[in-house]
Amino acid sequence: MESAISTSTQVPDEFDRNVPRICGVCGDKATGFHFNAMTCEGCKGFFRRSMKRKASFTCPFNGSCTITKDNRRHCQACRLKRCLDIGMMKEFILTDEEVQRKKELIQRRKVEEAQREVQKPQLSEEQRSIIDTLVDAHHKTYDDSYSDFSRFRPPVREGPVTRSASRAASLHSLSDASSNSFSHSPESGDRKMNLSNMLMMYQEQGLNSSPDSKEDEGTGLSMLPHLADLVSYSIQKVIGFAKTIPGFRELTAEDQIALLKSSAIEVIMLRSNQSFSLEDMSWSCGGPEFKYCVNDVTKAGHTLELLEPLVKFQVGLKKLNLHEEEHVLLMAICLLSPDRPGVQDHERVEALQDRLSEVLQAYIRAHHPGGCLLYAKMIQKLADLRSLNEEHSKQYRSLSFQPEHSMQLTPLVLEVFGGQVT
Repeated sequence: MESAISTSTQVPDEFDRNVPRICGVCGDKATGFHFNAMTCEGCKGFFRRSMKRKASFTCPFNGSCTITKDNRRHCQACRLKRCLDIGMMKEFILTDEEVQRKKELIQRRKVEEAQREVQKPQLSEEQRSIIDTLVDAHHKTYDDSYSDFSRFRPPVREGPVTRSASRAASLHSLSDASSNSFSHSPESGDRKMNLSNMLMMYQEQGLNSSPDSKEDEGTGLSMLPHLADLVSYSIQKVIGFAKTIPGFRELTAEDQIALLKSSAIEVIMLRSNQSFSLEDMSWSCGGPEFKYCVNDVTKAGHTLELLEPLVKFQVGLKKLNLHEEEHVLLMAICLLSPDRPGVQDHERVEALQDRLSEVLQAYIRAHHPGGCLLYAKMIQKLADLRSLNEEHSKQYRSLSFQPEHSMQLTPLVLEVFGGQVT
């Protein structure tokens, strides 16, 4: 017993939290450091009372009693001596006035904390419901295992090195940025299905079709077939997500289609940030075969005029460290932009977007104290996406005007990016 007790005489700085707390006086379970030593509540109280009363005890035996949990009341003299031996100090004992002041301070802090909690911005039930709906929709339309990527026409990274590809490979800062910005979510689509039909399917049940796995018939753009399938797949997921945004289904079919056609690539770019890595500036979608870099995308016909600002955008968005709730709200706000070409009921779309913006700002106030600039930074990202969208459209048109390349695209990609309202 003596050896067990003596191991408990460490000072606070030496205390190992992985070692059981044992009272240095009696060996009982300790509750912490009291008056400079690790003790139980019983020995803490005994020492305080003894010091305050200036008690003088005499041992009825030989002055060397072994103090244990069971006999600690038998010899007060040896118990007090043990307290002093392990380092308990009367100077650490508070006066009655000090104890009272400490209690009042603790109580005051509890009251202040309760008041702060009451005053803290809170989300309304409706706002929380909107967020929960969007998060759930994102989970259902974004498969972070990327298991469906194996169903696309396979990626082919060999082939002629284009001017953009060689330039991309020489840029260390971009050496791994990817077209996977055109990816994300479960399932893939029927090539014979147009956007209107897809909207109807999502309205009623959802999608269960898979992409055509036709082989690349041989063009200089070896990654184009694979990335065309990836983009087509991603468009379907954006449609599925859009259908869950509160109020979107109530818009006319024409406005739904106009919003989706104009915003699809922007939402895809936002979604792709989930797989973007700041470590190597690439998009990782499962295994090594589906890890995309800038060089891969140049082999699908895109140039660094798009890819350089795209990677810059992905880096900036990643560094905002958005919560998942903020990420899905930003996607919904992006999609519901009333100034999209072809939108007829501007006021209705704007009202839906304003409601989502209010939810986002309320969430930031509640969960990002001091983050007053975060909302402004997020809105700036939407402006950046418009520029990326314009450059993507420009490069897509150049690509689609070449029959040997356009035949590698899917009907859904051709419809969404080729038939945009201008």
